[in-house]
Amino acid sequence: MFDTKVALIVRSDLAVWQKLNVAAFLATGIAAAAPDALGEPYVDAAGRVYGRMLGQPMLVFAADRAGLHATHGRAVERELTIVPYVAAMFETGHDAANRAVFLAGDPEAPDWVGLALRGPRKAVDKAVKGLALHG
Repeated sequence: MFDTKVALIVRSDLAVWQKLNVAAFLATGIAAAAPDALGEPYVDAAGRVYGRMLGQPMLVFAADRAGLHATHGRAVERELTIVPYVAAMFETGHDAANRAVFLAGDPEAPDWVGLALRGPRKAVDKAVKGLALHG
């Protein structure tokens, strides 16, 4: 059992390609925020070395706009690691532009399309309370 938990929350009304894109970017954000959570490289029987992955499961939840806003508020209250993704980021072409549109957005009403959370298991559970696993 892990002391921490990782949850990706993706807005349910997105196109499939957008959901996958958001989940992938959020997962990289968690890996960057918690490099100690990465496992060792994979090595096959021929000795080829492959990349590392997060050493614990990531649960993917679906939420509507209201659910994302509520989850964000609970995550902030619990001081969890939060990785953001807002709708305006779909219109940019690189990381610096993503940060610029995020900074320019309304901090009290972001147009969330995804969030990644990491922290103590119970705190993450409380932050995602009421959300269903993405299906």
